[in-house]
Amino acid sequence: MLSNFISLKYFSKRKINNLITLTARIKKNPQKFKRVLNDFTIGLLFQKPSLRTKTAFYLGALQLGARAIYFSPQEVQMGEREATFDVARTLARYLDCVVLRCFSHQTILDFVKASTIPVVNGLSDFLHPSQVLGDLFTLHEVKKDIRRIKVVFIGDGNNVCHSLLYGFSIIGGNLVVATPENYSPNREVVQEVKDFAKVSGAKIEVLHDPIKAAEDSDVVYTDVWVSMGKEKESSKRIKAFKKFQVNDKILKKAKKTCVIMHCLPARRGQEITSKVLDSKNSIVFLQAENRLHSAKAILVYLLNKKFSQD
Repeated sequence: MLSNFISLKYFSKRKINNLITLTARIKKNPQKFKRVLNDFTIGLLFQKPSLRTKTAFYLGALQLGARAIYFSPQEVQMGEREATFDVARTLARYLDCVVLRCFSHQTILDFVKASTIPVVNGLSDFLHPSQVLGDLFTLHEVKKDIRRIKVVFIGDGNNVCHSLLYGFSIIGGNLVVATPENYSPNREVVQEVKDFAKVSGAKIEVLHDPIKAAEDSDVVYTDVWVSMGKEKESSKRIKAFKKFQVNDKILKKAKKTCVIMHCLPARRGQEITSKVLDSKNSIVFLQAENRLHSAKAILVYLLNKKFSQD
C-alpha cells in the first residue's frame, strides 16, 4: 500500500512526519522542486465536483514539472459506462499516477487492485487523507508540536473525521471527536485508532457533547453536516446537528488562542457561523492554501525515489 496514498493508516509515524517535513520544504522553496517530476503525467479522475483538491493536484503537478490531465465526472462514467478495472488498466498504460475522487471508497480499492501505477485518494465517502495531511502540516506550521495541543473535531463522523482519527492516533496527538449519537465515526475505525494510540501514546476520545469537547481546546475543526451524496438526508441531519454548530457559545469553552479549522466548502450559518469563520482565529484559508503544498509533497513522495526514502 505504500506505493499508493489511500489511507494514512498505512503510514508510520515516521513517514507521516517525513511528508509534513517535505511539505514544509516545498512551501519554503518551491523553485527547488519545479523540475523533480519532469516527463511525468498525472491523471485526475473525479466522480465528484472539486475546487481545492482539483486545483491543488492539477496545479501542483504543473509546478513540479509534470503534465496533468483532468477527467470530469461526465467524461468517463467509471463503473457505469466502463468497468473500474478496465479504466484502471487503461490509464496505467498512459499515466504515471492517478488521483481519484469517488463516491464509494470501494471504487478506489477496486481501482488500486487493477492499477500498476500509484493511486492517490483525493476523497472517498470513507476517507480524505490528502485533506488531513494538509491539515497536519497547517497545525505544524501554526502550533509547532502537534502532540502538545488538544484538537477537537465537531460535526459528522465522516471521511475527514476518519482520516483525522488515523493521523492523530499514529503521530501521537490529542484528538476529541464530538458528534450526535447516531453520527459517530465508524466503529471499526475507532477500534483501530485506539490500537494505534496504545503504541503512539495518542489520546483519542469520541463524545456526544460539543460543549464538553471544546473545553480548553487549542483547535476546533468542523465540516459540513450534509456531505456530497447525503443530500436526501439534509433535513434530518440539520435537525440532528443543530447543537453542534461552531459558534461563540462553543468557543467560550476553548482557549483564547484557539484556532478554527474547516476543510471547506462551508455552509455558513449551519456547521459554522460567518463570524467564527471570518474571525482572526480562523486559519481556514491557510488550510486551503496548504492543500497545494501537501498535494505536491504526495506526488513527489510517490514518484521521485529521492524523496521516498525514510
